[in-house]
Amino acid sequence: MRTTAPGASYTRGAEETKRAGGGNPSHSGPSGTHRHRLAPAAELRLNPLPGRPLQKRSDGFHGRRADENSQGHGTVTFLGRIIDFFLRGNVTPFLIVISLIAGVLAIVVTPREEEPQIVVPMADVYVSAPGLPAAEVERQIATPLEKLLYQIDGVEHVYSASRPGSAVVTVRFFVGEDREDSLVKIYNKVFSNLDRIPPDIVSWVVKPVEIDDVPIVIVTLWSDRPQQIDDFALRRIAEELDIALQAVPETNRTSIVGGRPRVVRVELDPDALAARQTSPLEVAWALGVSNVRARAGDFDQADRSFLVDVGDFFTDAEDLRRAVVNVVDGIPVHLGDVATLVDGPAERSGYTWIGFGAAEGDPDLAVA
Repeated sequence: MRTTAPGASYTRGAEETKRAGGGNPSHSGPSGTHRHRLAPAAELRLNPLPGRPLQKRSDGFHGRRADENSQGHGTVTFLGRIIDFFLRGNVTPFLIVISLIAGVLAIVVTPREEEPQIVVPMADVYVSAPGLPAAEVERQIATPLEKLLYQIDGVEHVYSASRPGSAVVTVRFFVGEDREDSLVKIYNKVFSNLDRIPPDIVSWVVKPVEIDDVPIVIVTLWSDRPQQIDDFALRRIAEELDIALQAVPETNRTSIVGGRPRVVRVELDPDALAARQTSPLEVAWALGVSNVRARAGDFDQADRSFLVDVGDFFTDAEDLRRAVVNVVDGIPVHLGDVATLVDGPAERSGYTWIGFGAAEGDPDLAVA
């Protein structure tokens, strides 16, 4: 039996502790191979990476990680309880049913329209200046009016379109501006600058433009037998339909596009005019003053008051033919003596087509 000295034992103990900290569980000494067990407070941690040595975790470090893991497990447990409450409880089907009911109510109750109610005040200023070419209308009327209207507070854009004898200036305000206040601003700006209006301007009109002024229904009338029912006949039918549509409640305005309206054309005869010493200007003036009705006065008789009106309107082509256009040597000259009257469609000024396939079209008429 071999005994060891106390000093040697102390040295081996220190060496064992050192070797235990270095990760080597055994060592070879002069007396042979000795194996030692690690202290109970130490542990080995397996490193997942190959080629790395095993490491030891102390009690304090292990305790700190345990606290952190316990806190992490506590958070997961709280979330797990919430998830478990919704998965295992009866509240989830109830919330699904409430969501479906709310969605159906939102679809039914929410108002829907093709054009959203966006307040964008706009107005068109129509200016009439007969006799001026388009270039002069733009230089004398449209451009100065644009600069004048752009000075109004809240104006975003100003547009203009000039044509011979007239111009249209469009004023658009910012979104959200009050519509009535915007129109008042336009009127005030124009009326306060009447002294700057050129003398060539005969009249001007301010018409508000609504964003909702778009047709919601367009009725198209067309005929596959244009030789029998042409655009003139379609126009007459559309006028009757227009009267019926205006009787529909909450109808704002209807308009007819296309077709030739009914007119009475006056075709003057130059030879007949020369023979009766009458000019075309005299005919035009006579027709203008004849197709009026005015109040001449009133009188009282037998406790009753009577109003006197003179003149009358033309009701048909025969009344127009009997109209007096001049008096020569005490003899009246009637319109039928110097002109030929044609009661029928107006001259063509445009065409309207509707297609039902490739390269196919028929005359049509639209009522919006």
